[in-house]
Amino acid sequence: MTGGPGQAGRVWAHVGQPFAEREYDVAVLGAGRMGTACALFLRRLAPGLRLLLVERGGLPNEEGATILAPGVWTRLDVPPGREAEARWEREQLAGAFGDVTFQPRPLLRLHAEEGPGRVPTRQMLARFPEATPLLDPDALPWADVDEDAATYRPGAAALACGGAAVRAGADLLLNTHAHLLPGGVRLDRLTVTNTHEVVTHETHEVRAGVMVVALGADGPAAAEQDLGVHTAHGRAYRQFPRLNTPSGDQTPVVRAGGLTLRPQHGGFTVVPPLHHRDPAGYVPQGGRLTGVPVGVRRETLEDLTRLMEALPPLATGALEIGRSLADVPGAWVALPQGRPDAPPRHEALGGRVHLLLGGPLADTLGLAVAYDLAARVAGVGKRPWG
Repeated sequence: MTGGPGQAGRVWAHVGQPFAEREYDVAVLGAGRMGTACALFLRRLAPGLRLLLVERGGLPNEEGATILAPGVWTRLDVPPGREAEARWEREQLAGAFGDVTFQPRPLLRLHAEEGPGRVPTRQMLARFPEATPLLDPDALPWADVDEDAATYRPGAAALACGGAAVRAGADLLLNTHAHLLPGGVRLDRLTVTNTHEVVTHETHEVRAGVMVVALGADGPAAAEQDLGVHTAHGRAYRQFPRLNTPSGDQTPVVRAGGLTLRPQHGGFTVVPPLHHRDPAGYVPQGGRLTGVPVGVRRETLEDLTRLMEALPPLATGALEIGRSLADVPGAWVALPQGRPDAPPRHEALGGRVHLLLGGPLADTLGLAVAYDLAARVAGVGKRPWG
């Protein structure tokens, strides 16, 4: 059974390790940053509960949105009234997870028009000269800055939370596809054949008193297909082109027109805005630039071309847009309530099933929402942010 207080949980990484468990108090499906954080907080708040964390791949899932998430904490993404949660999350990322490198890095936001708190861009560039090669200050003449912003790797946060959850007593089942059932879950343990096909090696049914569906963009569909429960949530496919303009430790994050340039690996990860949910059945495909097929989807390509004058490096060979969709990293992103601007959330779906969603604002509020759900399941009324 799950490790008790002071005992570590068990890990099943492959089908050669027999799995014979039949019942848990809580099953958390999905080991991205939301699922691993919820599992960790549950073990801390209610160590007596037997808990199973299930992941289709490894830890963290290398195919999920967690690995590619921007990893930018900024107060600019905090909805009104959620400031205390965001501050608590920043404190956790900065100090509670030893394996997460949380680097304070100002976020420079550029504007075409004057507004409250904005100063001339040329004046701001005197403070942040590393951003000068990125922009045309005449096209974006006004700027403001979030001095408290920071960058980190969400994949590292998921790995740290997952490892801490196991050390705190949670069991972890990897390489397993989970299907919701009334009162439990069906677990298909996956293996790879000698022809490199992923197949189901064995199937188990496990009872669970509470199920947390933390499958990212696949979560709402899983709830609807497996349980017949309608949800109002959506998803969108977001790509992350690479901009090979040099960046360093002092380079700020730059945001303009909804586009975010996140310094990473000596260059920039381009984070396009999400305008709307993608319709059911949508299959991402690359667009065309001056008639030539590229790997960036049409909607993202429009955002990039619209900002090429304001951000001149986007119009150069420094921008990697590939020749096919496979050349540009991308992932499905959950859209809570179907809106790109909606914060992370959890909701009860009935039958003690909870849906946990991160989405585009998970960098700033994801851990707090995961904690809130863990506290609700554990029956704890007080939250650390007050």
